[in-house]
Amino acid sequence: MRVLLLLLGLVAAFLGVISIASETGGEVVLVTTRDADGREYETSLWIVDDRGSPYLRAGDKDSAWCQRLVARPVIKMVRNGILGHYRAVPDPNLTLEIEQLMARDYGWADRLISVIRDPSKSVAIRLERVTERDY
Repeated sequence: MRVLLLLLGLVAAFLGVISIASETGGEVVLVTTRDADGREYETSLWIVDDRGSPYLRAGDKDSAWCQRLVARPVIKMVRNGILGHYRAVPDPNLTLEIEQLMARDYGWADRLISVIRDPSKSVAIRLERVTERDY
């Protein structure tokens, strides 16, 4: 019983550190995606800029937020307190480069989170500015 409690405690501690790491360092934006019924979901994500565009990284292209984004690619994003509307365009050809930028900008937090994700499931997502009426 003690071993089980110890293991549960270690898992809880690891998940807590992951949660803290995901909000530490670099820049965190708030992305709003919509499902097929139009219901909105907010997700905090890391962001980097490259080639004049902002990029997100889906650590798992099968995650719920990424699937919603693929199905309905026009999203809302709050960055530095400013609301913007964007078309999200998955860009698998730049995934490795965006991974490297994330590693540079987010340092130890990126390395820690990389422990629990499979890089082969990652995809870079370029954001293209659109008008509010496109949302």
